[in-house]
Amino acid sequence: MTTHDHQHSHGHDHGHHRTPSRRAMLAGASGLLILASAPGAASAASTRTARSSDIPVKRTGAARASRLTQGTTLVHADMHNHTAMSDGDGDPELAFASLRDAGLDVAALTDHATLLSVEGLSSEEWDRTGQLADAANDPGAYTAIRGFEWSHPLQGHANVWFTDEWVDLGGAGSPDSLYSWLQSRDAVASFNHPGREAQMFDNFSFSAGVLEKMVGLEMFNRGDDYIFDGWSDKGRSPLVACLNAGWRTGLTGVTDEHGTNWGFPEGKGRSGLWVTENTRAGVFEAMRARRFFATRVSGLRLDAVANGVQMGGTLGVTSGDVQFTVDLDRGPEWEGKPLNVQVLRPGSDAPAVADVIETQSNQLTKFTVPLNADDGNWIVLRISDPSQANPSPGPADHPCNDWGVAYSSPWWLQA
Repeated sequence: MTTHDHQHSHGHDHGHHRTPSRRAMLAGASGLLILASAPGAASAASTRTARSSDIPVKRTGAARASRLTQGTTLVHADMHNHTAMSDGDGDPELAFASLRDAGLDVAALTDHATLLSVEGLSSEEWDRTGQLADAANDPGAYTAIRGFEWSHPLQGHANVWFTDEWVDLGGAGSPDSLYSWLQSRDAVASFNHPGREAQMFDNFSFSAGVLEKMVGLEMFNRGDDYIFDGWSDKGRSPLVACLNAGWRTGLTGVTDEHGTNWGFPEGKGRSGLWVTENTRAGVFEAMRARRFFATRVSGLRLDAVANGVQMGGTLGVTSGDVQFTVDLDRGPEWEGKPLNVQVLRPGSDAPAVADVIETQSNQLTKFTVPLNADDGNWIVLRISDPSQANPSPGPADHPCNDWGVAYSSPWWLQA
């Protein structure tokens, strides 16, 4: 039986240019840009005037210090953004500043690597991306990263960060050849919007040689929650398909911005990383450790431990009662907001739900769940809002057919 011990504990808020596309011109004329709150500083709410608007946008959010763990600080990140260097609408020169103005602490440009630079990066643009990231990078305050999105029309897309080189479909035309390319490079990478492309990396066929390189699986991309995306057609959860195949990916959220409002739209994915320092080295280390979570609300703090091990880690057990403690907060705006913590476990097609624990924002929640590696070796915590429905539902009456707020990275059961 699962035991619940909810503790309510309030804390203190401590190159070359391309002609703009027709889509860009239509977007500029439409006035449909979303103005929304963005994460602010660690301890104080501030206001700014949004670009192209006189409406002040109030920044709110939770304090950056965990109530559970020490030695790391929360940074808000968006690691997947596009510009006019591939199929985005915006001037690359403006992107990193926009992302920083929006309150993000870590940001990456990841334009598409396609074939023969058709609507994708060229070598000159890859160099330019690096120059822009270096100019924007401010160690300790703002980490700007160059990356690229390997983009296959059938197999899927993958972001790659922290490499000096890049590869397109001419140099790596299949997932296996991409993995071979990655294997000799000190990089981290992620599976993007899983399931949007039909073959889904050969259904996440496992490659042990890049187990420590493939660190991410996008669970929130734009406004989509990928736990059941495509369920009505495929009848499978990308989360289950990836983790059951043996990959040890953390879970991320990204905006996948293609417009000109980098960092600002509320309701699109973003990630929280627990870093020892806000530098490229600190971000790289946190990503390798899977010490991050996915969300689609700004300013959210989620930290969680299982038997004292922070998310992304391996538990030194294969069976028994596992005690979880969850630190969940979004500052004054969500004070007392009812939320659920869903304990996700492997299923054949959809995740099994070992328990659902009712909680609130700005609360420490403790609970114990009996786990056995015979039932599968991974555990994910999904934070949900029970008052709203998941617009991409899975099986009838599944507990995760409510609105996804955040996902912890997994833990793994292993002796």
